[in-house]
Amino acid sequence: MAKADFYETLGVSRTATEAELKAAFRKLAMQYHPDRNPGDAAAESKFKELNEAYQCLSDGQKRGAYDRFGHAAFENGGGGQGGMGDGFASSMSDIFDDLFGDMMGGGGRRGRSTGRERGSDLRYNLEITLEEAFRGKTATVKVPSLMSCEACSGSGAKPGSKPKQCATCGGIGRVRAQQGFFAIERTCPSCQGRGETIENPCASCQGAGRVTRERSLSVNIPAGVEDGTRIRLAGEGEAGLRGGPAGDLYIFLSMKAHPFFQRDGADLFCRVPISMVQAALGGEFTVHTVDGAEAKVKIPDGTQSGKQFKLKGKGMPVLRSREVGDLYVQANVETPQNLTKRQRELLAEFETESSNKTHPESSGFFSRMKEFLTGAQ
Repeated sequence: MAKADFYETLGVSRTATEAELKAAFRKLAMQYHPDRNPGDAAAESKFKELNEAYQCLSDGQKRGAYDRFGHAAFENGGGGQGGMGDGFASSMSDIFDDLFGDMMGGGGRRGRSTGRERGSDLRYNLEITLEEAFRGKTATVKVPSLMSCEACSGSGAKPGSKPKQCATCGGIGRVRAQQGFFAIERTCPSCQGRGETIENPCASCQGAGRVTRERSLSVNIPAGVEDGTRIRLAGEGEAGLRGGPAGDLYIFLSMKAHPFFQRDGADLFCRVPISMVQAALGGEFTVHTVDGAEAKVKIPDGTQSGKQFKLKGKGMPVLRSREVGDLYVQANVETPQNLTKRQRELLAEFETESSNKTHPESSGFFSRMKEFLTGAQ
């Protein structure tokens, strides 16, 4: 099988400059590197082709021979592709330094490690009532977390001493093994990536720089919060390692179920049972709103079950706004039960005196059903 053209392999023109060759190779090498494509034989083969093409074209003499004779320039030992010049090894070292740096999240060569790490964020679940969400409140929460050790000021070293630069990695936190133009970087086994070692650990925290304590914190809950609202307390999470910055504390709010009100955003809904007589003759009833006040609801005669009455501005406040939701009162007509003999007689008499005008909905329904069935037949 004929070998692919080196210029086509790298995706460049035959007039490409050294910088263009290097940029093209770097891009493709990062794409097909075996570490990024574990177990992919095709990617490994492509990576070898890229190496061979760049090794040839990055050398001025070899490139000139290739331009004149093609692959034949290196057959039977001509030109010799086995060796690598110093310039080629140097450029490859730069490329793979960038490559491995990107793969490890460092974006290239790493600086010296400070040993300090940001503390973890914490989550606290807090349940509040609907009334508390309506008014807002200041809650006190107790949070167990890792705090900076006071004895060593978070350094982990015994008071009077300091951590020392790691002798294995020179304070960088990572060690590198060089094999040809390949560079493999890993976390320093001596300092676990901190860049420092502690010879005399603090007795209070055993060298960790942090101790577990329970803290009491005040949390301001604004009026209008909803179920699932998240409140962030910056710097109130776990203390950082080796004096690093603290994480954050997140308060997640949940609402207790209310015995009377259901909430939908800023609006509240309440179901109120009324008697059949009250629904037929009309009247009024009193409901309590979420703020504890009383509100009267007038119902017209002939009110049907499920009818809603809107009390404007009697709902929940909107978070960080002057707007207020509404309260919707739904009338549920209650069918009488456990009737006495006299009550049954009165209802039977009422039924006798009833007409289509008394029950327009039911009479109209059955009339329409009869017409539908007749038409279908």
